[in-house]
Amino acid sequence: MFCQVIVDIAHEDVDHVFTYRVPQGMKLTPGMRVHVPFGRIKSVEGVVVELMESCDLPPQRVRDVTDTLEDYPAVLPNLLTLAHQIKDNSFCTLASALRLMYPAQMRGERVSNRYKEYAVLTVDPAVRGQVLASQKRAPKRAKVFSALMEAEGGELPCETLREQLGDYRAPLQTLCKMGFARIEKREYLRSPYGAMERLAQEDPELTHQQRDVLSTLIPAIEAGRGAFLLYGVTGSGKTEVFIRAVRRCAQLGKTAIVLVPEIALTPQMVMWFRSRFGEDAAVLHSRLSPGERYDEWRRIRRGEVRVVIGARSAIFAPLENIGLIIIDEEHEQSYIADSMPRYDARELAQLRCEAEGAALLLASATPSMLSFARAGRGDLTLLEMPNRVKNRPMPDVHVIDMREELKGGNRSIFSGAMLEGLRRCLGEGKQAILFINRRGYSTFVSCRSCGYVVTCENCDISMTYHSSENALRCHYCGSEMPMPKVCPECGSPYIKQFGVGTQRVEEEVKKLFPDVPVLRMDNDTTRTKDAHAELIARFRKGEARILVGTQMIAKGLDFPNVTMVGIVAADAMLRLPDYRSAERTFQLLTQVAGRAGRADSPGEVYLQTYDPEHYAIEAASRQDYRSFFTLEMIRRKQALFPPYTLIARLLFEADHEEQAQAAAQEAHRRLEAFLERRAYLKKFVISLRVMACPVKRIKGKSRWQVTLRIVDKPVCQEAVGEMSAIAKTAADGCTCVCQVNPPSMM
Repeated sequence: MFCQVIVDIAHEDVDHVFTYRVPQGMKLTPGMRVHVPFGRIKSVEGVVVELMESCDLPPQRVRDVTDTLEDYPAVLPNLLTLAHQIKDNSFCTLASALRLMYPAQMRGERVSNRYKEYAVLTVDPAVRGQVLASQKRAPKRAKVFSALMEAEGGELPCETLREQLGDYRAPLQTLCKMGFARIEKREYLRSPYGAMERLAQEDPELTHQQRDVLSTLIPAIEAGRGAFLLYGVTGSGKTEVFIRAVRRCAQLGKTAIVLVPEIALTPQMVMWFRSRFGEDAAVLHSRLSPGERYDEWRRIRRGEVRVVIGARSAIFAPLENIGLIIIDEEHEQSYIADSMPRYDARELAQLRCEAEGAALLLASATPSMLSFARAGRGDLTLLEMPNRVKNRPMPDVHVIDMREELKGGNRSIFSGAMLEGLRRCLGEGKQAILFINRRGYSTFVSCRSCGYVVTCENCDISMTYHSSENALRCHYCGSEMPMPKVCPECGSPYIKQFGVGTQRVEEEVKKLFPDVPVLRMDNDTTRTKDAHAELIARFRKGEARILVGTQMIAKGLDFPNVTMVGIVAADAMLRLPDYRSAERTFQLLTQVAGRAGRADSPGEVYLQTYDPEHYAIEAASRQDYRSFFTLEMIRRKQALFPPYTLIARLLFEADHEEQAQAAAQEAHRRLEAFLERRAYLKKFVISLRVMACPVKRIKGKSRWQVTLRIVDKPVCQEAVGEMSAIAKTAADGCTCVCQVNPPSMM
C-alpha cells in the first residue's frame, strides 16, 4: 500500500503530493496527519490525501511513512475537498489551506491532552467499614479512606483530596500498596466556558413571523438543500429562529454551524445555545487558549456536539452530517480573511452546504447589497421578519445637526439634546450606550503652526493618541511612540490632539456624570482572554450604567435595560475612499440604533452628524432598509459599481516603493496586452488603472495596485483568471494578491 502526502511546508516548490510506502500493519486513511522523511529532513509533518495499491516509482525512491500523529483523520473528506477549493480560489499552497482545518498548535505537537489523577477505592462496599476500622492506628490513612468512602462511587480527584486533607499523597500510596485503592489517570477537557451565565431554558412562545420563517426553513433542512436570506429588523427574534432550526437539525441526527462576525458576540450566542443545548454546543474562535481550542476541536471531531458557534474560522469545524449553516450579521466584512490564505467564510459556507447536503441561512437586519440583490433575482430565498417581538416599537431617532450646535457656541463632544437624553435615561434608572467608531483618545495629532500630522513610520496613516499611556499608536501595525512635546517638523510647541475616540468620550462622560459607573469596550480594553464576555456580563448585570464602545457593541448584543443610544459621530465612515462607504455607514448606524428599546421600555437614539441630508443617514434615522437599498442601487448602477460590475484588484507590496510601482506597472502592461488580444472582453471593461494605494504604506511595505472594473458576465472571468496568473509571477522581493470585489479599497 502507498499513500500520497502533502508535506506541511507552505512553499510553491513543494506544492504537490509525494508518494510514500505504508509500512506493514500501519492503518492509514485520507486526512490523517503523519510524520514522513523529506529530503535531508529526518521527519516532517504531512497530511495523507490519497491511498494507492501501487505506484510507478522505483522501489528505492519510495520511503516509508514514519508514524501517525493521531489514530483518526484530522481532516475529514469534506474538508479535504474544501482545502483544494481554497487553494484554487485563493492561489495559495495546499499545505496553507490544510492548516486552516485543525488547531495551529497541533502542528509541531505544541499542545497535548490533559490528564487528572483520581483516587479510587478497590474494596468491596460491604467490607469498607471494617477496612476503615483497621486503619485507626494510622489517622491520615483513615482520613483518606473515609473521604473516598463518602465520595460518590468511592472516588475523588487527587486535587480534591489535597484541598480537603492537605498532605494526602503518602497515606494514599500506602493504601494502594495494601490493595485498598488505586490511582487512575483520566483525560479531561479544558473548558472555555468558566462560570458562564445560563439564561432561562424554557422556550418562549414564537411570534407569527417566526413561525412563518420556520415553516419555510425546516422543510429545507429536512430535504438537505436551500439557501435563504433572513431579513429581520433589530429585535425581531432572529436568534430564536436559529435555536429552533438547530434543534430540528439535532432531532434529525444532523449538526449545525452558527457563525457570528465578532468575537465580542460569541459569548452571548454561546450562552443562549448552551442554555438550551447544554454540552451539545461547542465554541471555536481565536481568543480561546491553545488548550481550550484543541479540546473543543476534539469534542467536535469525536461527534460529541451538535452545534458549533464561532467566528469565521468555525466554518472549518470538523462536523459530519451537517444539516444547517447559519451566518448571523451576514453583511459584515469580518467574514473575509485578509491574510493568506484569503477566503470569505460566507462563500465557503455555501460550498460546504452544496457538498454536504445542508441548508444555508444568511441573516441580518441590514443585509449586504449583494445578498439582497441575489435574493431579488432568486439566487437566495428571502425570508422577512419586519416587526419586533411583541410588536415593540422601533426606537425614536433624533438627528442632531452638529453644524447648528457649532453656530450656537457648543464646541463639546455632546449636543445639548444628547446630554438631555442621557440625563433622562439615567434618571429613570435605565442604561445607555454611547457609540463612536474610533478607539483611542484623539484620532490624530497635528501642529497648529505648520500643519504637520504625526504619521506612522511604517504606515502611511496618522497615529492615534491614547491618553492612558500618553502615547501615539498606529492602529494598522501597532507601533507606538511617546507624545511629542514639540512639533517634529518645525519645533513649535503648538502641537495638539484633534478628533475624538472612545477614551475621550469615556473621560468626558465621567466628568459630566462622576457618580455613574462607565465601561469602555474597544480593542484596547478587550485584549486579554475572556475580556469580551466579562465586560458584557458586567454591563448586563447593571454594574455600569453607560457603555462606551466601537463597532463591537453595535450589533447582535441584547441588553434589555438599554433605552438610550448616543451616536457621537455618525458620518465618520461616510467620506472614506470606498464605493461601499454609504452602505457601511447605513448598516452601522441602523445596527447600533437597534440596541435601544429591546424590552418593554421604549428606546431613543440621538444621532449626531455634520451631514444630516445624506441619504444613508436619513434612511438610517428611519430604520428604512428598503429605501436605502433602492437609492444605493440607483447610485451604483449610474456609477457602474458592483453588483452591476465586478472589481478585481492586484495588490502589490514591497519593501521599496520603486519595486511595488514597477511590478504594478508591468502587470498593468500585461493586462492591457491581454485585453487587446481579446476584443470580446475589452468591450466590457469600464476602467483599468494602475496607481498607489490610498494608504501607500502599511507595516513597512509600500503598496501599489492595478484595478480592473468590468461588467459582471461569465465570459469576463477570463480577465480575472489572467490577473490571477499575473499575481503568481510577481517579481522577486514583491508580493502580489488578486482580490475580487475586495473588502477594502484602502
